[in-house]
Amino acid sequence: MRYAELWEASGVCKAMTVVLRLSCLLYSFSCKSTVGFSGGRTACNRHQTGRGRSETEHRDAVGWAGLQSRKETEVKCQRFQIFLYFICAFQNISCGIHYLSSVFMTFTPRYTCKPPGNVSQVIFHNLSSWRLEDTWALLSPGQEDHITVRLQDGEIWELSRCSRIRRENISHLDYEYSGTKSNFLCEDGYLYDQSKWKSTVVTEWNLVCDRKWFRILIQPLFMFGVLLGALIFGHLADRLGRQVILWSTSSGIFLFGVAAAFAVDFYSFMAARFFLAMAASGYLVVGFVYVTEFIGMKSRTWASIHLHSFFAIGVMVVALTGYLVRTWWLYQVILSTVTAPFILCCWMLPETPFWLLSEGRHKEAQRVVDMIAMWNGTDSCKLSEILSLNIDDPVCSSPTAVKKHNLFDLFRDWTISARTLSVWLVWFTGSLGFYTFSLNSVNLGGNEYLNLFLLGIVEIPAYIFVCIGINSVGRRNMTVFSLFFSAVSCGVIMVIPQDNHVWIVMVTMAAKFAIGSVFGLIYLYTAELYPTVVRSLAVGSGSMVCRVASILAPLSLSLVSSWIFIPQLLTGILAFVSGVLTVNLPETLGKPLITTWEEAAKVKSENNSSSSKLLPTTNNIRLEKVEVINPGDSSLEE
Repeated sequence: MRYAELWEASGVCKAMTVVLRLSCLLYSFSCKSTVGFSGGRTACNRHQTGRGRSETEHRDAVGWAGLQSRKETEVKCQRFQIFLYFICAFQNISCGIHYLSSVFMTFTPRYTCKPPGNVSQVIFHNLSSWRLEDTWALLSPGQEDHITVRLQDGEIWELSRCSRIRRENISHLDYEYSGTKSNFLCEDGYLYDQSKWKSTVVTEWNLVCDRKWFRILIQPLFMFGVLLGALIFGHLADRLGRQVILWSTSSGIFLFGVAAAFAVDFYSFMAARFFLAMAASGYLVVGFVYVTEFIGMKSRTWASIHLHSFFAIGVMVVALTGYLVRTWWLYQVILSTVTAPFILCCWMLPETPFWLLSEGRHKEAQRVVDMIAMWNGTDSCKLSEILSLNIDDPVCSSPTAVKKHNLFDLFRDWTISARTLSVWLVWFTGSLGFYTFSLNSVNLGGNEYLNLFLLGIVEIPAYIFVCIGINSVGRRNMTVFSLFFSAVSCGVIMVIPQDNHVWIVMVTMAAKFAIGSVFGLIYLYTAELYPTVVRSLAVGSGSMVCRVASILAPLSLSLVSSWIFIPQLLTGILAFVSGVLTVNLPETLGKPLITTWEEAAKVKSENNSSSSKLLPTTNNIRLEKVEVINPGDSSLEE
């Protein structure tokens, strides 16, 4: 049950009090000394009396200020939170691995049609050899030249990629021939260059020529599984709990990862990869919610953004494993074993007290709180006392009607519609650029393994850059700068000579740095641009647009055969347009979270009016304290 539903089922004042107090409680257990709680029934008392509202709000605001001050001075260690964070973040490495393992697993080596017999002599232009392997280095990916071979029975064949031609006159073995020929299909299969990879998915099931579209669809189908997994497991986590979903999705990552390696045919391989994508996506979403429900508010921004850094480490692991292991099924098995340590340790992870309380399982929540206090060396307390509510109160016990919202609320007027379309385009651009640069690493020239490793490691400083910049120059300015910088970088890539691999890789790293910054920032920025009633909807819809881009990114790479810079051109244009539109979005730095549509309508760009800033009233300050722990506002997907 998400917290919006908790409000509806238990009443606004009851849910606010429970969530507010428990958030403070968990944060206090990360300190050396506990923080006291008072004013337990403030929310209910305010609704009951209807009098003295300003005095009560003032007392609450002063209390919050004092509590925040004490937290800042008393926090010394968070042993339990640190332990939990790194265990869950470690599993993000496995997710990053499987999201981009196809970069090398679907690598297409040089190939040619297989002759119908044993070869005795090979001719390629002026080169004569006894083995076909000696001619692979002379072929380029875009070269359509054929190879002429003489078989041991005397027949002469011209071998090309997707066809083979038999010469009728076999008296002379020359490269050029103008006599009678007979054209045949590659019924005997293909010969592949094994100098880089002994086997890939492409060579295993001959995903070339008329079957090349099966190879192209491997990554888009995986990303479609990512989309479904986020929807399905996000819902199941609210019904069954976070802990069971973390264990089941992690087990699924391991089992389906190994199953893909030992698939008997291409279709079972695709099915295993599809379910693997669902499990990995489900873990990312639920794992993010799980971590944010334990991490204190002061550390939540850094902790949530740097979960992306562990995903980037997974990309680097892919590059290292691909360099060391050149057989696709063994490569897949090794990558799948990365999740084994988490499966062995995840039984130690407790269920979150937030979910247990929302399900009425107060004794189990108490045991979790006691365990957190023991880990952090603090004194525990009784939830029954701190979270006590007068359930007989007609105001606090009666359900409060909550209006249902849908996607059309994001287009309620021209201003909100323009904002939504601009934000969606930023989501789309960030995802398209992220996967385009990563998947295209094998086409940059030079060492493809080093290329992917560098494109992974550059994300880590990008997220540090975001964490520092969002509180100094603002969310909007950071987003605009990153988008424009990415657009310029894409333009520079297209004018660099193709044989200058070093500069191409360096500029691509700069573009990936900028796109990584956008990707790490857009979650937070979107949540701050919309009011409470549609905030989860706004982030969720943006995430769905992000998934659509990740599905289309591999398809855009198939256009490199027409022009090698088409992916960079598309990303650059979208980044520039997104940057222009983002300039018109309002800045949210230093402003409280928007709580109503009226406040959203007043928030304009600083270029239009400086008087549109929201005043930090006691009401929206209090709601911000509650909303910051709402997992529905913080969905995370790669």
